[in-house]
Amino acid sequence: MTNKGYTEGLAELREVRDEIKPLTRQLAKLQAELAKLEAQRDRKIVELGAFEKAKADRLATSAGVSVIDVVALVPALGPQGPASAPAEPAPARSAAEAPAEPQTAAQSINEVAGAPTPDLPAATQPAVGEQAPSTDAAENHDQEQELAAPAEPSAPSMPAPASAASVPGEEQKRTLPSIPEGPAGDGWFRAEQGLASKRPNFKQATRQMAFLDTGSGVLVWQGGAVTLELGRASVAEILTAVYATVPAAVERIYVTAGDPWHQNAGGHQFLKDAVAEWLNGPLPEGWQVESSRGKDRQAGHLVHPRNPVGRWQRGADQHTEIRSAGEWFDPEGADPATVRAAFVELWKALHRHWDDVVLMGSPSQTGRDLWSRTIPAKAGAKWADGYPVMSQEIRGLLHATAGQGRTELIVPPRVAERVPGWFEADRTFAYAKHTWSSGVGVPRRVTASAFAAMSEKEQSNALFSPSHWQVRVTIPKGWEHVGLLPAPAPGERAWHYPYEGGRTFVTWAGGAEVNVALRNPLQPWRIEILDGLVWEKGDPLKDWSAKLKDAWRSLRALAEFHGDEQQRQAARLASRAVRSILLYGIGTFAQRPRITTGSVVLGAGGEVPEIPDGARLTGLTDTHATWERNAGFARDPYAHPEWAAGVWSAARAALLDGPTSSKDPQSGKPLRAGALHLPAGAILAFRTDAVYSSVRPEWPYGGEPGDFLLKGAMPWEQPTPTSDEEFYVLQRLGRQAVEAEGL
Repeated sequence: MTNKGYTEGLAELREVRDEIKPLTRQLAKLQAELAKLEAQRDRKIVELGAFEKAKADRLATSAGVSVIDVVALVPALGPQGPASAPAEPAPARSAAEAPAEPQTAAQSINEVAGAPTPDLPAATQPAVGEQAPSTDAAENHDQEQELAAPAEPSAPSMPAPASAASVPGEEQKRTLPSIPEGPAGDGWFRAEQGLASKRPNFKQATRQMAFLDTGSGVLVWQGGAVTLELGRASVAEILTAVYATVPAAVERIYVTAGDPWHQNAGGHQFLKDAVAEWLNGPLPEGWQVESSRGKDRQAGHLVHPRNPVGRWQRGADQHTEIRSAGEWFDPEGADPATVRAAFVELWKALHRHWDDVVLMGSPSQTGRDLWSRTIPAKAGAKWADGYPVMSQEIRGLLHATAGQGRTELIVPPRVAERVPGWFEADRTFAYAKHTWSSGVGVPRRVTASAFAAMSEKEQSNALFSPSHWQVRVTIPKGWEHVGLLPAPAPGERAWHYPYEGGRTFVTWAGGAEVNVALRNPLQPWRIEILDGLVWEKGDPLKDWSAKLKDAWRSLRALAEFHGDEQQRQAARLASRAVRSILLYGIGTFAQRPRITTGSVVLGAGGEVPEIPDGARLTGLTDTHATWERNAGFARDPYAHPEWAAGVWSAARAALLDGPTSSKDPQSGKPLRAGALHLPAGAILAFRTDAVYSSVRPEWPYGGEPGDFLLKGAMPWEQPTPTSDEEFYVLQRLGRQAVEAEGL
């Protein structure tokens, strides 16, 4: 640029400045007027909300705001107890549930002093959930993108909170439940009568599938491929065009690209409202929302913001679902033919281990069905009569006290405002690492007094068993690293990780995490046992997981060596589907309270008709109101939250410290990795199975489940992210840098 060009550019810049100034003044005036009107509206909402017959939905419709906004202004109009978010997309409408069993009220733990844990030696045995070094042969695993973990569960209203000691002056805003004293609490330790996980004696029905890109109109199914004219890709247009082409026997339509349910997202404050509007749009003549169900067919719609499920029927015999392929994997721009090929390769890889495999609607359904077909069936075999389901009280306790993946963003002043680099280390196929051993049967209770009466060896054995402990934790003075144990944070389902030296708090944690706190490579924490659940060791997930790992390995090899690019891509996608089957299959064992959703058509003048008892409104459009209801715990024969909790705890512990598949050439022992093997102040974030740091982790990667893979790297100065938005920008850039530069 010349001096003349620069001078002319400055003149142009001043002209733009002069045009902006009056517009800025106008905008400020409009914003002031808008703020005044909004304040007037809010005052009116509060005034009308005081009326004894006031309803949030009516006020929201009249004010032009969401129900959530109304409830924020008039909390009395909100639900008395928040509905819990399911870990997996729950059925849109559930079948009638058995009446909930009466539950004994939980009690505080004030009166019981904790029993200190023994001083444990250096690790000579694997922590709970870790694979013994000699158990598995080496497996070839490549990079795998970590799926987002489901939202943390909220605590049920059943148990009373435990008391917690904390730093003076600090308010404990959410506490966790405890087990009642004496016989009342001991009564929780039982199996549900007549409820056990047994091997099924039937084969799932096969559903024919079609794959549709709603952007391009390309439709692919077993009979061929065509390009459809879909208009705006409404439900009516899709059903009409697809079933003018494919036979009625096609019962699942997977949308591979286009996300038609988001087409009107700009007109709504929340994505779920846009999805509900799309699902509830007009239907072709003869079609209606699904109203019947079979063994693996659910009725009604699932209003999920990104992966919704719509279910419809025509007459009595034709049924169909429109689902997102994103439930299984990110298609990454693959065309429908490639996505269909991925499902074919997935079925072939699974069929080598399960002769009766059927791909169901979602990976979670498929995972649980495949697991059920690994339950021992031979007469006389242990657990051939089924794995018992624990009492509703214990399931509720685990639901309230066993979190999922660790999600934490560490911001200044804990870390510097600018850091020398950005590195993402992600654990490959992490959950598969922690399925070799799980608790089975009814747990035994270990109270503080019972733990104190044990010998040191018995205490150590209990801590290394599959277990879940209520503990009083004291962080050593001078501690400078990240927190090790989850604790309840303010909010209904939040967890945080206290790290301040000298702080004391009460929480629940799995045996794997308790062991890391006691045996970490930096400085042991003080742990007092207040109560605990200890299970018999078993391997209910091992066979299932081993078969899935083998299928994943074979698909990764196919993705690397196949001569056809489309088949390589299909195999890569299929390998990710296997990972989803294991990840979300584990999530189904948690069996949280079921959330049912539905929608009703608005009456004349926008009036909301009756919704089911106990339901709360979650969204309003011009034509429909959407609701959801907490249906409580079902009598589910596959409810094993102890298995999900054990895997989650072990995975969180391994983020901090765990063995790799590589051996130390000097000692022959596995080399260890995790956040505690990086400098204090270098950790920037945790996301489920990934550690983000400002220094490059020099951890060996052997391709085994649980090994840390360098997934993102920018070895130059970066501003420290202080929000999720800034974090995800750096995450994306770091991954792009690795892909482009091979850093």
